[in-house]
Amino acid sequence: MAKAKTPRDVKLIIGMLAKDKKLFDKTEEFFIKKFGVIDYRSPVLPFDYTDYYKEEMGYPLQRRFIAFKKLIPPEHLSGIKVATNSLEEKFSLRGKRQINIDPGYISDSKLVLATTKDYYHRIYLGKGIYAEVTLVWKDKTFQSFEWTYPDYKTREYIDILSSIRNSYMKERAYLAKSVH
Repeated sequence: MAKAKTPRDVKLIIGMLAKDKKLFDKTEEFFIKKFGVIDYRSPVLPFDYTDYYKEEMGYPLQRRFIAFKKLIPPEHLSGIKVATNSLEEKFSLRGKRQINIDPGYISDSKLVLATTKDYYHRIYLGKGIYAEVTLVWKDKTFQSFEWTYPDYKTREYIDILSSIRNSYMKERAYLAKSVH
C-alpha cells in the first residue's frame, strides 16, 4: 500500500482582467498584504479572445499576470479563490464586476486554475470552488488541452507562464540546497 505524501508547495499566480489598468495596482496592494512579495509582473496585454466579459466589464479589456515569491501549499487554492471573489465584489459597481481575478498555481508539471464553474474535467475542492489542470508541462513547454481557454494556448501566455515556472523551479532548487 502506498503512503500518502504531503505535496510540494507551488507557485501562486493570479491572472487579472480589467478595462481600467489602475485596478491592477489597487488589487496588487491587497495581494501583497495577503500573499507577500510579487516576484513576477507581466506587461499589460490586450485581451480580445472572447466577448464573454464585454457586457459586464466593458471593452477593451486588458490582462496582467502576477506571481508571488512565497510558495503555497496547493490545498490553499480554494480559500484564495474565495478571497479573490470577495475582492471582485468589493470593486464591483452597480452589481457589475470591474475586474476579474483568476488565481491558480504552477507546479513542475502543470498550471492549475481555480473556478466556480463545474464541468467534466474539473475537480471540486470545497467552498464552491473547482480546480482545472489548464496546461501540462511536456517536452520542455506548456501544452494545452481541448478545454484550455484560447488565450492560454497562445505563445505569448505560454512564454509568460514558462518564465514563471522557471522561477519556481529555481526557487525549489534553492530550497532543496538550503535544507541539506
